[in-house]
Amino acid sequence: MLPLTLDVLATPKAVPEVRRTVREYVGVPCADLQLCVSELLTNVIRHLGDGVPVTVRVVRAAEGGRTRLEVTDPDPRASPVLCRAAESDETGRGLALLDAVALRWGVDQGPGTKTVWCELPEAGPASPRAGASHVTYVPS
Repeated sequence: MLPLTLDVLATPKAVPEVRRTVREYVGVPCADLQLCVSELLTNVIRHLGDGVPVTVRVVRAAEGGRTRLEVTDPDPRASPVLCRAAESDETGRGLALLDAVALRWGVDQGPGTKTVWCELPEAGPASPRAGASHVTYVPS
């Protein structure tokens, strides 16, 4: 199956739109994948700012039963760190959630970019409608 690539401005409005698009691409319920999409986009908004351009990529392996999610942003310096939030903390659980549901995750640095990625167990068979896609979202 060909990957899904979304160019999007990381805004609160874009988060549910991207979750929905990922669900349509996968073609079956994929709560863990949608959770990871939400957490990674929210991290960009929180740590880099509202409206930062990002690329979201979902690759479903033909073999091996894994789905890879990648979120690439333009700031190679702001690297995510897994930490333990205190019970009374209102933030700081996003990467802990991602770590709990993903098979593995990491950060790749590029020239002027960074990509935070995770791999999850395959969500199920692909929808007959699914195929190569590249979508650009620009909030109105």
